Amino acid sequence: MRAIDLAVLVSYLDRYLRISEVADAPNALNGLQVANGGTISRAAAAVDLCDATVQMAAQQGADLLLVHHGLFWRGLEPLTGRAYRRVAGLIKHNIALYSAHLPLDVHPEVGNNALLAHQLGVARRGEFGEEYGMRIGVWGEVDVPRAALAQRLEDVVGGRTRLMAFGPERVRRVGIVTGAAGSMIGQAAAVGLDTYITGEGSHHTFFDAEELGLNVFYAGHYATETFGVKALAERLCTEFDLPWTFLDHPTDL
Repeated sequence: MRAIDLAVLVSYLDRYLRISEVADAPNALNGLQVANGGTISRAAAAVDLCDATVQMAAQQGADLLLVHHGLFWRGLEPLTGRAYRRVAGLIKHNIALYSAHLPLDVHPEVGNNALLAHQLGVARRGEFGEEYGMRIGVWGEVDVPRAALAQRLEDVVGGRTRLMAFGPERVRRVGIVTGAAGSMIGQAAAVGLDTYITGEGSHHTFFDAEELGLNVFYAGHYATETFGVKALAERLCTEFDLPWTFLDHPTDL
């Protein structure tokens, strides 16, 4: 099996995902988060970095783990307990960790938003939804009954979705921000969308949808964010002939 220099892969990923250009939460620390011995022969992709996905990557013989939610979300903390086990597992099994949060969400080719829109048959027309000074969502056009879109969405994400049906029964203008973006319902309404799809939201977002007159789908934080890491791993396979596997560790949230 051919070994690829880690620095070469990281340089490619940083450029392709525009790591230095896409703003994000300070604790996201996008990019290479843990190095390994310096070469890569097999990749694994997962939505989340956790003890379970580290162990799954080791079982698959992966020496690169690509994730959407990385190691440092909690900020500075001692390397004890759970934090220690995660880092120790990566080092023990010589697994490099690369994380991309918003750079992966917003990417036009391998981004979670763009890929979900494509699979739903939504023709992208633009971006909306400001976070950290940039637009992170996509919107587009479709012409389907609301019930048909609901079924299509469940087929795509592979599970049940939650619908707040306060918009029109025929859907025409759809916005998508994967993950936990219920707080952007107001921004979806402000740009004239009739339907909004995200992963999850808090209690009060029910009233946002009701009072603003939008159809809002909560399709699961995990379920809406499996697309990007898979597509990114496949991109590395195409560019570097790097074998990969997807580590499915769903939260059902």
